[in-house]
Amino acid sequence: MSGWVVVLNGAPRSGKSSIADALMSGRPGEWATHGVDASMARTPEALLPGVGLRPGGERPDLEPHLVELFRSLCAEVARLARTGRNVAVDIGLHDDYSQPLGIPEHVAGWLTGVPVLWVGVRCDLDEIMRRRDDAEGGYVGSRADGAVPAPVARWEHAVHGRAYDVEVDTTSTSAHDCAMTILAHLERGLGGGEGPEGPQD
Repeated sequence: MSGWVVVLNGAPRSGKSSIADALMSGRPGEWATHGVDASMARTPEALLPGVGLRPGGERPDLEPHLVELFRSLCAEVARLARTGRNVAVDIGLHDDYSQPLGIPEHVAGWLTGVPVLWVGVRCDLDEIMRRRDDAEGGYVGSRADGAVPAPVARWEHAVHGRAYDVEVDTTSTSAHDCAMTILAHLERGLGGGEGPEGPQD
């Protein structure tokens, strides 16, 4: 019997990894994780940031490789799920490249055949900026004038705007409580299975 695939979709620093960790720690042995960081660790340096390429069409030279990189990620996720383990996928799906690639729709198609719960992970931009300022690893930080940097605003706009099975907000809700909300939906079998709808007005 296949495990669930829980796609945690949101902007960087929205809390996706913390929720994935909470799911794993709450149910040891029942969960595996995959996503942007794991995929990037396997991506040749010349193609980085790979599936983590941010919105805005800034690297059209990398875009021809993205479909195959996402396909490989989804194949590994489906393989893990078919072993009977649940898989938390920490990712930021968007299609804001120099030209549309249909990445969200491709991902939904490649996960057909395993049960999927699509989770929108949201967080206020002020809190995202605080986390970025506190983080290591080259994240874009706050501007001197206090405005949200354009790359950060683009992430928030690009990854959302589609239907989810459930949404959580980590602005003031702990990763543990978000994980409990997700588990409650899984226990009721409320996954959509077919993936998110396309962008909506």
